[in-house]
Amino acid sequence: MAIIEFPKDMKWGAATAAYQIEGASTKDGRGLSIWDTFAKTPGKVLNGDNGDVACDSYHRYKEDIALMKELGIDTYRFSVSWPRIFPAGTGEVNQKGLQYYHDFVDELLANGIEPMCTLYHWDLPQALQDKGGWENREVIEAFADYSELMFKEFNGKIKKWITINEPWCVSFLSNFIGLHAPGFQNLQLATTISHHLLLAHGKAVSRFRDGGYEGEIGYAPNTEWNEPFSSKQEDIDACNRATGWFVEWFFDPVFKGSYPQFMVEWFEKKDVTVPIQDGDMAIINQEIDIVGINYYTGSVTRYKENDGLLDAEKVDIGYEKTDFDWNIYPEGFYKVLTKINDLYGSVPIYITENGACYNDGVENGRVKDQRRIDYLKQHLTSLKRAMDSGVNIKGYLTWSLLDNFEWAEGYDKRFGIIHVDFNTLERTKKDSYYWYKQTIKNGWFDMFY
Repeated sequence: MAIIEFPKDMKWGAATAAYQIEGASTKDGRGLSIWDTFAKTPGKVLNGDNGDVACDSYHRYKEDIALMKELGIDTYRFSVSWPRIFPAGTGEVNQKGLQYYHDFVDELLANGIEPMCTLYHWDLPQALQDKGGWENREVIEAFADYSELMFKEFNGKIKKWITINEPWCVSFLSNFIGLHAPGFQNLQLATTISHHLLLAHGKAVSRFRDGGYEGEIGYAPNTEWNEPFSSKQEDIDACNRATGWFVEWFFDPVFKGSYPQFMVEWFEKKDVTVPIQDGDMAIINQEIDIVGINYYTGSVTRYKENDGLLDAEKVDIGYEKTDFDWNIYPEGFYKVLTKINDLYGSVPIYITENGACYNDGVENGRVKDQRRIDYLKQHLTSLKRAMDSGVNIKGYLTWSLLDNFEWAEGYDKRFGIIHVDFNTLERTKKDSYYWYKQTIKNGWFDMFY
């Protein structure tokens, strides 16, 4: 036996995002988002899929919350669709959209589940993209106004707030690599947006503090770990850049008030600078109450001249992979958490996303997803190692509650612990759902059982 046991006050949960599950894309006054536009641009999303219906959670939220209650989770992380609240990004509030989230949050609370609300999980109102999107500083103010409205409306109901989800994806994946909406490929644009996102986070935190609202606030960067292929300094430096692009680039400004110099110098070699204006860094560098960490994968990496932006080559040394072709690398989870703890101190951490894509189907009413269970066991073991090493972990939320619209991969990739038939919308609890339920109930699991 190898029993992995967690503290009694550990919070357990699951996570989703609005565009991925809600559907009802034009219902009750919702405006267009950049993902509505991107998904309907030929060639951008696999199979031409879009989020018009998704899991139809907009209409089925009571069914989904009943599944959460049965699962036994303490907390549920969801995101608000900005264009449901402000169809034009700013201006008039859509009261029907606002009422939907009131009804939804009330249902969570009635079932004993604490809401954790993400304000921005990628669905920027298209009306704001038409004005330049996150490159335009006016959008920062629009986000602060939207955030403040949500704080006022839900004060006392929602006590955990995440400002921005995965700013690396919003900036670099979406505006440099171009895989996600709006799909640009411009390094300076992406770098500018990365700064503006952190500024938007800081402005929202300021509004939260100034309003004296109840609860805790933070943000949720995505992380990866890069392990040096050798002890050569060039390999170590390449890994520092590859991990630093996710970690230090988005943590240093919030926790230290400056961008990491080694990354600033690297970007300058690419003729890219951060457009910092007077006062920006003070706005970004405010104390936050919690930080969300999203982790899925990592790699063994080595220096290779002109390999990508960072002269860093990921080396396939035979790790098992998920059905997304991502390495299963639980050691990296432990290492990135301890690195964050070493660099930034004992900030309370929630694992806001961790999970795996496996495309197992329903057979005789059952989904046998043992590989997902194994992935969760390995990563929860790494999490416990980090906790025992002094990392201040408050909770773990798996990604995802439901199979859903997986962005550029459409409906082709399944991360849920609940299977969704995208033709009938029927929900089927997977074996991983039952395993997670038992783990939550017990507060422990046996690694080999």
